[in-house]
Amino acid sequence: MIRDTKLWKLKLKSVETVNKKIILLLFFITVSCGAPTLKIKKSDHFDGERFFNPEHKDGKSFLDLMKWKFSSKASEWPDYVTVKQQKPKEQRVSGSQAKVYFINHATTLIQMDGVNILTDPIWSERTSPVSWAGPKRVKQPGIAFEDLPPIDLILISHNHYDHMDIPTLENLIDKYKSKVIVGLGNSYYFSDQYKKFVIELDWQDKYSYQNIEMTFVKVRHWSRRTLFDTNKTLWGGFFISGSKNIYFAGDTGYADHFKEANAQFKHIDLALLPIGAYEPRWFMKSSHMNPEESVRAHNDLNAKQSIGIHFGCFQLTDEGIDSPLTALEVAKQDLNPASSFITLEHGDFIVLKDTEE
Repeated sequence: MIRDTKLWKLKLKSVETVNKKIILLLFFITVSCGAPTLKIKKSDHFDGERFFNPEHKDGKSFLDLMKWKFSSKASEWPDYVTVKQQKPKEQRVSGSQAKVYFINHATTLIQMDGVNILTDPIWSERTSPVSWAGPKRVKQPGIAFEDLPPIDLILISHNHYDHMDIPTLENLIDKYKSKVIVGLGNSYYFSDQYKKFVIELDWQDKYSYQNIEMTFVKVRHWSRRTLFDTNKTLWGGFFISGSKNIYFAGDTGYADHFKEANAQFKHIDLALLPIGAYEPRWFMKSSHMNPEESVRAHNDLNAKQSIGIHFGCFQLTDEGIDSPLTALEVAKQDLNPASSFITLEHGDFIVLKDTEE
């Protein structure tokens, strides 16, 4: 009997994908043996054991996760997309201007007031607890690791593997002695030699470095790295105040916290807002905005300008690689003047200038 070769290969690939998921799940269960223990008072977002979103009873179970993973109808992504890597021209940017590079995923380089800041840096090949399985990058970082300027500060929004990439963080600390700013509980995941570089913040806590002040702010999300540490650590975004004011959302679902941030901070020059990893909506809506919601967030923040991040690098969810860009253009036409919400290619940058310039 002659098999349909194309159909056979497709079935074989499907079986291999399921097998990899099963192996990764078994490994995940095996290594899931610890969780942070916090000795802090209860609050409006901490019940004594776990953190929660105060206005929303969100939460998907591990069974929900497995239901999605094993029934997923994900769009096909390319195996690899070539990126022309850039090299920052300045080691530091001072004065009244600021420069912001989009590197990949939620990783940006902010150069402002002579200080270099990275958000959620990831240079690893996979977003996974292991190097042999899990979502693999299809695009190189827009800036090679060895071409980075000296990094002073690293802002971590939460502990998911695509945002808190421990190998990258340890390499940055080794090379630059960078300070790493995280939500409560997340220093647990760093080995002892690196813990002294990690600073934990609660929502509304501030950390100052030279002339820059960072406030850890509420967003609608969750945390987990193992089976036993769901919401044991805090997630959030950052308001970065210097010669320019920059809002970094990290990962978040759409909610009133954007309006609250606008009321608190009033003047936002640039917002870094996620536009990808949003399908299927039944699973993702509470923790990941789609592009339309991201434009609504931009409007709620009353930001002068926004850059879309968190798309086109790792296939984490079911939408196509270019779907966020297409949906964003539609949302901009419906909700917002087109010029104030943009996306950048990996390695590209914008310069934030004074209004009068």
